[in-house]
Amino acid sequence: MNTKITPASGGKIPVTVITGFLGAGKTTLLRNLLAQARGRRIAIVVNEFGSLGIDGETLRSCGIEGCADDDIVELTNGCLCCTVADDFIPTMLALIDRPDPPEHIVIETSGLALPKPLLKAFSWPDIRTRMTVDGVITLVDAPAVAEGRFADDPVAVAAQRAADEALDHDNPLAEVYEDQLNAADLIVLNKTDLLDEPALEALEASVTAALPRKVMMIRAVEGRLDPAVLLGIGADAGEDLQSRPSHHDGADEHEHDDFDSFVVTIPEQRSVESFLALLKDVATRFDILRMKGFAAVHGKTMRLAVQGVGTRFRHEFDVPLVAGRQEGRLVVIGQYGLDKVAIEKALKGA
Repeated sequence: MNTKITPASGGKIPVTVITGFLGAGKTTLLRNLLAQARGRRIAIVVNEFGSLGIDGETLRSCGIEGCADDDIVELTNGCLCCTVADDFIPTMLALIDRPDPPEHIVIETSGLALPKPLLKAFSWPDIRTRMTVDGVITLVDAPAVAEGRFADDPVAVAAQRAADEALDHDNPLAEVYEDQLNAADLIVLNKTDLLDEPALEALEASVTAALPRKVMMIRAVEGRLDPAVLLGIGADAGEDLQSRPSHHDGADEHEHDDFDSFVVTIPEQRSVESFLALLKDVATRFDILRMKGFAAVHGKTMRLAVQGVGTRFRHEFDVPLVAGRQEGRLVVIGQYGLDKVAIEKALKGA
């Protein structure tokens, strides 16, 4: 496998931004990337929407040689694009000021983050001369978008707006999805094994029609891609903001009040099957976008990790349970107005 990666010009440390909607497979792609690093010093900055850092914990438990804890930095309970001065800039400076600075930095944004404000942060004097945005990679959950689960049809929305500029078609889910596409230098259609060829071709056509410029698009399964495809794009995206339109251009900040996120502590589960059935039922009844976390299962010595997108769930036993710790925790994410009390009661099996 070819893992040669072109270094950034001018001695700057290259930074890759990985964005994509909730559950698109960003963390899985990162695990695959780390597994193929072959000694290359790659630092990971993970941002979570919510107070529980599931993705960072998942990466730390990956068991990959050379994947050191201090190479994975978590920023929780805040969107990177809204906390630049307080969290992001100090984090980046701390990484590049280390005695052994990383050769490449990869930022996994929250699934609800708008990429463009983050790109603007690289114009800050403290880091502009020392870092460059090598590229923005946008992951698309192919089956979810094909089903219209997380976003309105971008082509239909564009056609409606073009027909009547006075119409208000504001949809927070569609805005996030479209902003992430608009920022991309590379679009990865993930989970393509779950769609047939005609459905994939239709999805590619609709995504291409919605883009403001020509962008390379590739297919992937389980985020398995050669690092040479992901790193070394050389886009210098922080200097190319004008070609990446956003629904929030001209705004100083944006709000995440359209979404709710909270953490539920859950008891030990009777079995994997009953737990997954419970999660699917709760996701259906309460229209939950995303659930992810960990659980203890009766009779099992390993921790069960679960990742859910709508009613689709993946699971695996990842690391040994800590002795005496039989409680699990789940992050629940949905549109504003979730019935937190009822959801927590349901997840606790009450």
